[in-house]
Amino acid sequence: MTDYGIDVSHWNNVFDWYAVSDDGIGFASLKLTEGTGWIDSTSGDRVPAALDAGVIPGGYHFARPGDVAGQVDHFVGQLDEAGLLSPGCLAPMLDMEDASLRPYADDYVGEFIELMRDRTEVSRILVYANLDWYTRVLRPDYWADDEVRLWIARYNGDPGNPGWEHPLLAVHQHTQTGKVSGVAGNVDRNATVGDFTVDDLLVEEYAD
Repeated sequence: MTDYGIDVSHWNNVFDWYAVSDDGIGFASLKLTEGTGWIDSTSGDRVPAALDAGVIPGGYHFARPGDVAGQVDHFVGQLDEAGLLSPGCLAPMLDMEDASLRPYADDYVGEFIELMRDRTEVSRILVYANLDWYTRVLRPDYWADDEVRLWIARYNGDPGNPGWEHPLLAVHQHTQTGKVSGVAGNVDRNATVGDFTVDDLLVEEYAD
């Protein structure tokens, strides 16, 4: 069974979360932070609205060069304030897009995951990147264990079938021009991959 979701930021006008849910969307990753200081001011109000409508919310961080520990602390603070570190929420997601991170991307991701687990006691982390990053830059086997889930962007119009494989690949962002009831304009649409379901994307407490 394929589960469907969206990811949104301040660029997206989500005006009716009940309509989003009724359109078959079961989860939503909300942009919370970027770098060490930027905060998406829209996401705080979206968390309770999504929950009320039965859409599972989670938060994501847009990675920037620089202080990884400072970025983790910034992200964790906003996750905690929004109540998104609780079991049943979508696991925290790291968004790897900034081209200046490419030369040391694997080291960045590895440090980010380690520090996130240390700060939050949450083991499951989602890592988002596009096909180019996964084929030319990132080496998931360097930093991913069984609690990491990979999220790939490839806009091929074939939900859940991105044309790239990895045992931990769980989510496919298949379009950036999707249409969903309750969202004005275009929105990123996502689908689970293979045997993965939304249950495999949820917060789980870290166990040594």
